[in-house]
Amino acid sequence: MKKQGIVIPHEHGGWAMVSVPFVIGMVTGRPQWMHLPLILAWLFLYLSSYPFLQSVKRKKERRRLVAWGVIYGAIALLCLVPVLISFPKLFYFGPILLVLLSVNLWHVKQKSERAVLNDLCAVLIFSIGGAAAYWLGGGGWDRTMLLVVWFNVLFFMGSVFFVKSVFRERTNRRWIACAKGYHVVLLVIPWLLGLPLMMTAYLFPLIRTFVFAGRTLRPMKVGIIEIIGSVQYLLLAVIVL
Repeated sequence: MKKQGIVIPHEHGGWAMVSVPFVIGMVTGRPQWMHLPLILAWLFLYLSSYPFLQSVKRKKERRRLVAWGVIYGAIALLCLVPVLISFPKLFYFGPILLVLLSVNLWHVKQKSERAVLNDLCAVLIFSIGGAAAYWLGGGGWDRTMLLVVWFNVLFFMGSVFFVKSVFRERTNRRWIACAKGYHVVLLVIPWLLGLPLMMTAYLFPLIRTFVFAGRTLRPMKVGIIEIIGSVQYLLLAVIVL
C-alpha cells in the first residue's frame, strides 16, 4: 500500500473471497436485480474494512486510512439501504459478522494476522456473503445455505494452507504435510455430504498443493494459480450446487 493515493487491498485472495462465494450463493438461489446493490455494498464493506484494520497498526497513516474507510463505508451504506428496506431479514447476519470482525481486529492489535484462527474468521465472513446472496435469491435457512457456506470455507481454507506453504511456511515440513493432508480430506467430504460431484472442484487445489507446496514461487505466479483455482471452483460449484 502506497503512502499517497487511493487505498485498496492488494491481496488477490481477498478479491476472490469477496466475489466467488457471493456469485455461488446468488446463482444457487435465483438472481435478482437487488443482488446488484447488495454486491456493491458487500464490495465496499470489504474495501472499508481494509483501511480501518490497517489504521490499527499504521499509526502514522491513521488519519488517511480512517478517511478512506469512512468513504468506502458511506458508499456501502448507500448501496445497502434499498436492500435492507426490501429484505430486512439480512439484518440477522449483522451480529455474526460483527463477532467475526472483532476476532480479526483482536489479531491485528496483537500483530498476529497470520494466525490460522484469524484466517478462518475472514473466510467465514466472506462465505456468509454467499449465504446472504442465496437468501436474497429466494433461498432460506436450509441445507443448501449451509452447503454454500461450508464448501466455500473448505475451498478458501485450502488456499490459506497452500499460500502459507509456498511463502512463510515453505520450509516447515509439518505444515506442508498438513496442507497436503487437508486437500486429500477435501476429496472425501463431498461424498460424505451426498454431493460426490463436488469433489471435482477440489481436484485442482489438490494437484496445485502437491506440485508446489514447499517450493519458492514468485507472488505473481501464486496469484495466477489462485485465480485459475478460484475460477474453476466457481464454475464447478455453480454446476453442482
